[in-house]
Amino acid sequence: MKAVIQRVNQASVVVNGTLKSEIHKGLLILVGIEDADNSDDISWLSNKITQLRIFDDDEGVMNLSVKDINGEILTISQFTLHAKTKKGNRPSYQQAAKPEISVPLYEQFVQQLGSDLGREIKTGEFGAYMKVALENDGPVTIIIDTKNKA
Repeated sequence: MKAVIQRVNQASVVVNGTLKSEIHKGLLILVGIEDADNSDDISWLSNKITQLRIFDDDEGVMNLSVKDINGEILTISQFTLHAKTKKGNRPSYQQAAKPEISVPLYEQFVQQLGSDLGREIKTGEFGAYMKVALENDGPVTIIIDTKNKA
């Protein structure tokens, strides 16, 4: 699994002209799933995200997690995170999992995040064309790949 994690003051997602979800202070997570991903990747990534200390403490030091600040999370499925651009100019998405694999894993990831955070996780709509808006705070953007845990 690959995740792009952005610390935000606010974020929202619109599907078919209708606001689907929005959050205030917290994290916007774009997550890509590949065929080799499994429950271990989900558990590891969810724990890493909810414990990631990227919010400022009272002294302006990034020492607090989204959990510590009682922040919100908006998670968007993003198969394009697995784009391969080595050959030609059109990205290849062969590494991205097909919906029959990625949908259950994505739903499990959202459920695990909610459990680890202790609150509801907001989402987009899997497979839909979405318009995502955000106000990145910092900016702080971190990329995590479960295949590079070491």
